[in-house]
Amino acid sequence: MTLRPLKVVAVCGSLQSPSKSLGLLDAIVDELGARLEIETTVISLTDLAPTLAGSFSRNVVDPRLEEALQEIESAELLVVVSPVYRAAFSGLFKHLFDLVNQRALEGTPVLLAATGGSERHSLILEHHLRPLFSFFQAVTLPLGVYGVESEFENYRVASPTLQERVERTVERAIPLILHLHPEASKALPTAAAQQG
Repeated sequence: MTLRPLKVVAVCGSLQSPSKSLGLLDAIVDELGARLEIETTVISLTDLAPTLAGSFSRNVVDPRLEEALQEIESAELLVVVSPVYRAAFSGLFKHLFDLVNQRALEGTPVLLAATGGSERHSLILEHHLRPLFSFFQAVTLPLGVYGVESEFENYRVASPTLQERVERTVERAIPLILHLHPEASKALPTAAAQQG
């Protein structure tokens, strides 16, 4: 079995930069990187929004948008973070995934995360994000992460409680990721490396 980094594609659905969603995405990717050998591509909606809004068909999209779509479709692990807009994700976020090939994400593990102003919107993970990726027949990982505004400082995760949720979510995800991508198992840090 050839060992190689796991291809992680992280999609940030925020329409602002910097943002708390991007801060949460960074925390998740950092935690994944501490546990697995990964190669990460970050796709930010702020970069794609100008061309995404006018792209009604996949065969006429801007080359930069096409490249982002191909990255999403070839992900071995998809990390998706969205802020809550009017109790759901934004229309542009949904439109991005409207352009993704319907069968491209079958069996792909997806780690779900979101940010919002208060706890009352935390069900975006279950009511909006999970059904979207179930449509693609992706494998949504058991736990997601939701962060509220007060848990961030300068757009970075500042709350120990939120950091613990990130760690627990990634820890629970690792066995399923390794089941789907066993070639990544040797990339886990050894006990000797952890002690050193």
